[in-house]
Amino acid sequence: MIEIDAQVDVSHPADRVWRALTDPGLLARWFAEVVAGEPGWLLLHTAQLPGFDATVELEVIDYRAPELLVVRCQESGRRSRLTCAVTPTAEGSRVAVREELEHGSWPPDQGASREKCYQQALSGRLQAILDWLAFQQVDLRRGGFGMTAELPVVEPVAPASAGRRRGVLIGALVAAVLATGAAVWAVAPGEPERAAAPDPTLLPTATADEAGSSRATASSRPSRSATTTSARPSATPTAKPSPTPTSVAPPVAVLAARYKTVSTRLLGYTGEVVLDNRGSALVKDWRVVVTLAQGGLVVDAHGADWRQDGQAVTFTGRSVPAGQSRTFTFDVRDASPTKEPESCAVGGSPCAGL
Repeated sequence: MIEIDAQVDVSHPADRVWRALTDPGLLARWFAEVVAGEPGWLLLHTAQLPGFDATVELEVIDYRAPELLVVRCQESGRRSRLTCAVTPTAEGSRVAVREELEHGSWPPDQGASREKCYQQALSGRLQAILDWLAFQQVDLRRGGFGMTAELPVVEPVAPASAGRRRGVLIGALVAAVLATGAAVWAVAPGEPERAAAPDPTLLPTATADEAGSSRATASSRPSRSATTTSARPSATPTAKPSPTPTSVAPPVAVLAARYKTVSTRLLGYTGEVVLDNRGSALVKDWRVVVTLAQGGLVVDAHGADWRQDGQAVTFTGRSVPAGQSRTFTFDVRDASPTKEPESCAVGGSPCAGL
């Protein structure tokens, strides 16, 4: 007796449908994860799907690519026979799933829920994974065959707005001025030392003869002015030593970044970057560069401004106070199965998490 029967017509060739049904990586993306169990058995993790109680043990009975797959299912004391048939049609293929109960029974509500789960998976998620496979194989510009629905045309990335360009330009000018000032401060010579005043004991002392030869000839008594001059020390002040300038180290700003993928979709994902200021100074200008996979496109971002150039996306935003963090997220449209960027870096240092 047939307990469950579901089918769908798709506009895709049989070999593409067969790949979606039997490739473990693809099956996990549209139905459930399958892993190898004991020899000759597979484990289908369906515990979270409507109509399923727990993980299902599968034993392959018949395998004829690309048209027929028959497995025996063991689940919670019940045994059933599941048949997946792929039949070519004029428009593409027909996929039929039939499950017959061989031992045990399903409650009426569970059987109906299980059949609904099969039908929704075939008509919705299977269609999407087949479109994704066709997206990689068909040149849509030439009207290639094999798409269930017309995919939207991705427009070129619009240039940054005038306000954003102005902000980036001002930030670049400020950074250049600060860098120039730091360079001048580093190479400028220190304050020149003042010339030390000569030692007063080494200055020549005027004698009576030098004060006036005529008066020295007339009298042998020394000149009062000469005596006073020679006895009194020079009034020239002694120069104080120049203080040595002491350089004060500026506060240290150390900015680190952490990346993680917070959600995934069939044709994209959402990434998150957390900036941690581990230093003692405010970081006013920061720049995070994320390299996407080939064909990836950022469609939105929250918490930062962004500009994409090829695979590289540059994010900038508000300053990060010392000892605090700042977080931004970005949405990526990407047909690749890998749901994360190729790289992420802040100030040339790689982000943790990649």
